[in-house]
Amino acid sequence: MKKIRNIVLVLALLSVVSIVSFKSGQKSEGTLVGNQNQMDLSLMWKVKDKISSLYLDKDKVDQQKMTYGAIQGMVASLDDPYTVFLPPSANKNSNEDLAGEFGGVGIQLGYTDDILSVMAPLPKTPAAKAGIEAKDLILKITDKANNVDRDTNGISLSEAVDLIRGKIGTDVTLKMFRKGKDAPFDVTLKRDNIVVPSAELEWKEIGSKKIAWVRLSKFTERLYQEWPEVVDKINEDKKTNKNFGGVVLDLRNNPGGFLDASVMVASDLLSDGVVVKQQSSDGKVEIYSIDKSKGALINDKLVVLVNGGSASAAEILAGALKDYNRAKLVGEKTFGKGTVQAPEQFSDGSGLHVTIAKWLLPNGNNIHKIGVDPDVEVKNDSNQKEDLQLNKAIEVLSQ
Repeated sequence: MKKIRNIVLVLALLSVVSIVSFKSGQKSEGTLVGNQNQMDLSLMWKVKDKISSLYLDKDKVDQQKMTYGAIQGMVASLDDPYTVFLPPSANKNSNEDLAGEFGGVGIQLGYTDDILSVMAPLPKTPAAKAGIEAKDLILKITDKANNVDRDTNGISLSEAVDLIRGKIGTDVTLKMFRKGKDAPFDVTLKRDNIVVPSAELEWKEIGSKKIAWVRLSKFTERLYQEWPEVVDKINEDKKTNKNFGGVVLDLRNNPGGFLDASVMVASDLLSDGVVVKQQSSDGKVEIYSIDKSKGALINDKLVVLVNGGSASAAEILAGALKDYNRAKLVGEKTFGKGTVQAPEQFSDGSGLHVTIAKWLLPNGNNIHKIGVDPDVEVKNDSNQKEDLQLNKAIEVLSQ
């Protein structure tokens, strides 16, 4: 299958993650001022000179930081949280995150009404163990050891990554707000090294039926190896098991990742058709379709689990399966991230991710800030140990 180099930037420290889809293949260097759209930077240079000559604490005047700060301010003027300039350290973090292994506390980040928020806590991580939930708002980040005491109002995703990420074994405290609670609350998390598999298979025996519960946590590099392995295990079991009951594909708390990885998964579940359309500002539409050479699970019954932590490429996959009536969606409305970012890599190690297009589902709908609605809405009760959404998905699959 031709590599579709549209990806979702997972600034997932697995201490934190932002979901930003982006398209590679761009030039490696760029200019800040174009010939057709000149910027008058004279005032910026005047301010820089005044700071350099007049500022009291000369030791704090770092020319490189000032340069990066000026660029970040220019990019931030677009008021698009997914268009970001990343200094070298933050850019390195984002590139490492896509490999599926990183250090942190297990929080995937996004924005809710322009407020830094939890897209999803990752299973078995410090965040999940502390009871952090999707859609929790993060109001403040405190790290006493590193003299960090930062309100998150106006914070960029890259800055949040840098502040929450840190040395394994050290603490970071997050001031959070959760809908339904009267006041903000603090959660102190101990950073850890986290390796999260992209795909996990677990069998559920319901009566005489055997059901494959497949959890896709992210569409990272690991999935290109792990998904085919899961498919092979399912098909091997089907050869000996006459009572195979179908597949529950669990996309809950999946923040996205490589778009072509989601197309790879879709190609084993759909026989034909468009998975996603990408529309740029000039109206040009690129179409990404099923790889017809696959189709290993196209004849099996399928139900998909989604929730508010299902974002970007995960929403694309769920939305496509719903549009083709291939599967019922069970759970809650998805996150609503439907724009595409193009990456630029610069020689100093910094990077720029800029929104260039929007995603459209096969039916033409754009999911940005809207999300995908489930066919069967079920909310999990945090006070119960039982997974109500999974139970409902199995019930729907058995009908």
